[in-house]
Amino acid sequence: MSREPEFRPHRVVVLALDGLLPFELGIPHRIFGRPRDARGRLLYDVVTCSVRPPGPVRTDADFAIQVEHGPEILATADTVIVPASYELGPVFEQGVLTGELAAALGHIRPGTRLAAICIGVYVLAAAGLLDGRPATTHWADADRLQRLFPRVEVDPDVLFIDDGDVLTSAGVAAGIDLCLHMVRRDHGTAVANDVARRTVVPPHRDGGQAQYIHRPVPDPQQATTTSARAWALGRLHEPIQLRDMAAQESMSVRTFTRRFREETGVSPGQWLTRQRVERARHLLESTDRSVDQVARDAGFGTAQSMRQHLQSALGVTPTAYRRTFRAENDGAAASRR
Repeated sequence: MSREPEFRPHRVVVLALDGLLPFELGIPHRIFGRPRDARGRLLYDVVTCSVRPPGPVRTDADFAIQVEHGPEILATADTVIVPASYELGPVFEQGVLTGELAAALGHIRPGTRLAAICIGVYVLAAAGLLDGRPATTHWADADRLQRLFPRVEVDPDVLFIDDGDVLTSAGVAAGIDLCLHMVRRDHGTAVANDVARRTVVPPHRDGGQAQYIHRPVPDPQQATTTSARAWALGRLHEPIQLRDMAAQESMSVRTFTRRFREETGVSPGQWLTRQRVERARHLLESTDRSVDQVARDAGFGTAQSMRQHLQSALGVTPTAYRRTFRAENDGAAASRR
């Protein structure tokens, strides 16, 4: 009889640097500290370390935090996350690591997944880990990042970028989007959505969504596209024309399209495709419906069309996606019965 593999949660080590933002430091602990498997075991083990021996680390607020681990624990990480800090010194000013920080990063094993929230990206860039790779940061710091690190492909217009083993996000709340994305990538939409519900945040904002939307809070005197989006979400399985969405708000197609982009940062067509991809992911994980039926129910019409969109968005086929996440969700469902 074969023995069950020993369970070991994925270790996330958060690197706390002087001048850190407490909100961003707390994001990985909140998001990765919630997911559990079918047996109720935590899927992640989240710990915090400093570049120095255990002790206090300054924040940008009027308090410090007590960190219990030194940099050596970075050697045990499966994922390392670098939140933003306002005291990066030569990293932010000249694009070079301090000896202390370089020594700390030297503990990280090859192949460890790396992520940065907001200007934490400067640490990865100064270490040469982003050369020739796409990255993002807070829109207000993107130009500086590009000037300081010309070999980095900086995209200032997105919430986060997943480049496989290195991920970067824009500022503040985009760090939540990034961490939820990693949970979704590791364990599927059902697990990530459960974490989002418990955290009371939107379950999914696509990484390619614009950081800065010109009218995030509509003028109360102006019509919005909220009702049209709710209408569309209720009938994703049907053909939806732009003119039909515009009609829900009694707008011309031109006005509706402009207003929609101002409010969401994407076109109506892009938004619809993203919602259908999310619907397809949910159905592939949670139902036994055939790929053809999932394609129809998600509004793609044909399996070939859905296959192309999932391949573009996720890099996998519907069958491969289901194979990856379905067994875990079946086990979790059984444990709740």
